Amino acid sequence: MRIGLYPGTFDPITLGHTDIIARAATLVDRLVIGVAINRDKGPLFTLEERVAMVEAECAGICDETGVEIVAHPFENLLIDCARDVGASMIIRGLRAVADFEYEFQMVGMNRAMDDRIETVFLMADARRQAIASKLVKEIARLGGDVSKFVPPEVNTALTAKYDAKR
Repeated sequence: MRIGLYPGTFDPITLGHTDIIARAATLVDRLVIGVAINRDKGPLFTLEERVAMVEAECAGICDETGVEIVAHPFENLLIDCARDVGASMIIRGLRAVADFEYEFQMVGMNRAMDDRIETVFLMADARRQAIASKLVKEIARLGGDVSKFVPPEVNTALTAKYDAKR
């Protein structure tokens, strides 16, 4: 069984993420979405909220592809998470050249720790290349419309989160 791990903070999950998830699902038999517990980033959404959003958005992709997709919170090293879930590949999405430099370093470090786990890069769809969770949150915080960048349920959650802070 080919198991892939697609890690991220998913704060929040965007249409760019769901695009990569849908395409990654065609490459594996089981896809684990590693939802990072990254206290340094100070996420807007709680871990539970982020996991729930990932599960909700992946349900339709599971139905369409027939591939099992599960959310898996993690706080350890990415390579250790990959081992924990039995992944033979780590899937990463690339938006721009700047992403590649960082990802190139990560691949080198991960390969040094476990050369049995491959990293597969998927280029973001051209319509989704500019989408970044950080930018989506900033637009939403300032009252802008993010409906072009996130699924409808996530848009509702973002609006509610920032309305509660106002």
